[in-house]
Amino acid sequence: MSKKRVLTGVTTTGIPHLGNYVGAIRPAVRAAQADGTESFLFLADYHGIIKCHDPEMIHTSTQAVAATWLACGLDPERTTFYRQSDIPEIMELNWILGCITAKGLMNRAHAYKAAVQENLDKGQEDQDHGIEMGLYSYPILMSADILMFKANEVPVGRDQIQHVEMARDIAGRFNHRFKEVFTLPEVKIDENIELLVGLDGRKMSKSYGNTIPLFETEKKLQKSVNKIITNLKEPGEPKGTDESPLFEIYKAFATADETAAFAQALSDGLAWGEAKKLLSAKINAELSDKRERYNELTANPAQIEDILQAGAAKARKEARVLLDEVRDAVGIRALR
Repeated sequence: MSKKRVLTGVTTTGIPHLGNYVGAIRPAVRAAQADGTESFLFLADYHGIIKCHDPEMIHTSTQAVAATWLACGLDPERTTFYRQSDIPEIMELNWILGCITAKGLMNRAHAYKAAVQENLDKGQEDQDHGIEMGLYSYPILMSADILMFKANEVPVGRDQIQHVEMARDIAGRFNHRFKEVFTLPEVKIDENIELLVGLDGRKMSKSYGNTIPLFETEKKLQKSVNKIITNLKEPGEPKGTDESPLFEIYKAFATADETAAFAQALSDGLAWGEAKKLLSAKINAELSDKRERYNELTANPAQIEDILQAGAAKARKEARVLLDEVRDAVGIRALR
């Protein structure tokens, strides 16, 4: 029985925070360990330069993201772990797919439509003012990422469903026009995905400025936790689990029994300051070993590079076979 292939990409435009860990990294690492699953994970650095024009951020983020996933338990022996830019076959496939992709399909892409609407709202005469081709055509590159490795499932948030659907459309168009080459991927939506709340109770997000960095020192972690909003209830006063984001964050790191005990302690009048100490200790218990591994990796970037290059070699071996089949299908082949 063949294994199910699951492919995930991570854009290299920031430093992972606690919300990334709970919502994406931890569940993906666990899923990759399941029997019957063949996992592919890549650092989407070419996607990163679409919106991030800070070279140092792209570079720094690439190292931080790679180190984070490895520190959190990603096994490069079980998962094909590679950097997008190390697979030139993807860029060649990107061009070939672009040659058969309908412009109308790209016109319907959510990101492009949102950019056009923003121009219209500002009264711009040119609806494409400031829109670059990276933004316009990146669904084709995403399709190349997915189709290159014959992914069966692509775990995405609901805002990314369209991109997998586009990959299916493009693959189907190619298969119909030339030859049955591509596997049509399926969207995988995890209805139980944990969306961690931030310091202010909203979703933890860089754009809100309410994140808790993932691998801070224990002392800095406590300082971040201390910033979580609470009300003015005094020690001894009963507190509900909905009166501070503190409880929801604790829940993401605790067992059901521990969560129930924490809720009871709040109801019994646990002081907010003590509750924050308990939360910090709970987070630290899960992340301390991972933090140590992260620091070891970032202190030795060559070790990260070696792992990425080994993953790239494994990925390219497979990508070359698929690309040769695609080239042959479109008539790009040796003269004999």
